[in-house]
Amino acid sequence: MNLKTESLFQFSSLTIILLLLTFYGGTYLLSLLIKKDKETTSGFMVAGHGVGFGMGAASMTATWIWAASFYAAATSGYKYGVSGPIHYGFWGALMILFIYPFGMRFRELAPDGHTLGELIHARHGSSSQLILAISNIMGSLISLMVNFTAAGALVSVLSPLSFQTGVIIAGIGVLSYTLTSGFRASVFTDFAQLVALMAIGVVIIPAVLFAMGGPEVMVEGLSNLTLEQQNFFSSEAFFQQGAPYFVAVLAYAIGNQTITQRLFAIDKTKIKATFVTATVGYAGIVIGLGMIGLMAVTIGIEPLDGNMNNLIPQMVSTYLHPIFIALFFILVIGSLSSTADSDLSALSTIMMADVYGKNIAKKGKVKPKTMMLVGRGTMIVATAAGLIFASFKLDILVMLVFVGALWGAIVFPVIASVFWNRVTNTAFTSAVIVGLLLFCVVRFELLPITGFTALFFEILASVGGAVVIGLMVFGFLGRKVGMGAAAITLVLMLIFATGFLRQYMVLLASLTAYGASTIVCVIVSLMSNEHFDFDLIKQRVGDYDKKPDASQVPKI
Repeated sequence: MNLKTESLFQFSSLTIILLLLTFYGGTYLLSLLIKKDKETTSGFMVAGHGVGFGMGAASMTATWIWAASFYAAATSGYKYGVSGPIHYGFWGALMILFIYPFGMRFRELAPDGHTLGELIHARHGSSSQLILAISNIMGSLISLMVNFTAAGALVSVLSPLSFQTGVIIAGIGVLSYTLTSGFRASVFTDFAQLVALMAIGVVIIPAVLFAMGGPEVMVEGLSNLTLEQQNFFSSEAFFQQGAPYFVAVLAYAIGNQTITQRLFAIDKTKIKATFVTATVGYAGIVIGLGMIGLMAVTIGIEPLDGNMNNLIPQMVSTYLHPIFIALFFILVIGSLSSTADSDLSALSTIMMADVYGKNIAKKGKVKPKTMMLVGRGTMIVATAAGLIFASFKLDILVMLVFVGALWGAIVFPVIASVFWNRVTNTAFTSAVIVGLLLFCVVRFELLPITGFTALFFEILASVGGAVVIGLMVFGFLGRKVGMGAAAITLVLMLIFATGFLRQYMVLLASLTAYGASTIVCVIVSLMSNEHFDFDLIKQRVGDYDKKPDASQVPKI
């Protein structure tokens, strides 16, 4: 992958290697400050459930601001014009806010939990839990791939080094400090990375704007945009980018272990403040980063090699002084590392708790040392897999929408399972399978999406739209208001979406996953007479380091 261009500034290979060694070496030394001689499984997985407001908000923001927040936000601005950065940054920020009421329920049911999979295992059993675990493993591996891909693209643009070299250095660097203390190292380094990210971002974004000629040049360049790109309320931008991303990120918020891991780690009394703060921080930074893509399209910049992932490195390399370019380099490496270490922590926790703790170790005979070995081994294997997948160099924005939509089939069964005692294991499993199958039919057009077939999927998608709005309202305002909002949305969708949504396959597929899984989950649950006792979850989920005290074990 040779991206060398005479018009672009490049560092020497030695300079880039020194920058990377300085960043990862400093991060590794930070992680050593919190390393314990005898690490507990609870500390390794969720930092002992006691992360405070400052660290929690910083970690949540840094984790959500990953490589895609740079590259995909800029791509959105470049493709969709003035409304693109808003569609990426605002909806992503909103999803941080909307997860917290459901997170409070997770913590209420399983105060000593580590993963959402543990809660689902206590609620339904192994099959439903493994579905959730497998989806999280897929998502985190793809996230690792995206972040390592971003590192490779950055190094190849800003130095003579190859794409593969950048990928390998980033992978080894992230693994080196995460392997020491797991999630605790991830949270601690996130704080430092976010401080650097915010400080550098405040300088870099205006610097690019003024280096290319200032706001007046950008305003003049708006005339080069299409009418849709100039329109702040562009329907094309909303249906092609905003709405699919809105739907996908809700699924990320519910299904992604990096998010739920922080819900279980943060002090329960600080969850609301933490997530509100992270919402504001994410929106401000990411919308600003997306503006770089808008700047590029207004002045007629073409992405190097036609690869949208190269857009931001190209803009920075073209217009900024080497000192600013070095700061930008650290900025992106810090952001992708903060998410990559979260993915490694999430994957290790899933394998420790969901796979080993609940499915391999015999009941009541979990060995903490073995569990720690499983966690660290998972990090090594996952890093290797992420490096291999990064070589495919797939489009980041497409991957985001695809994985988020796949998780859409899980959202309703998960939320219903923690609020409604009628949901059964069969209902959960069948709902997810049907949702995924129908999503694939639409997304890959395995059938001609025309006529009655298109109408069928549009009706399912209308149910899906009602579910998305209903769940959001339910989280904040309760069941009755949520059901009312869902009913109104369903009526409006049936009126306006039928005959129309078939033009937007990504959105149609995403909403179909929500709608189909919801219908199946409700019908199959109502066919059973099961009524689950939620108090059992607290008894079945706990820290693996604690030795049970017979006097404190609840009577069943």
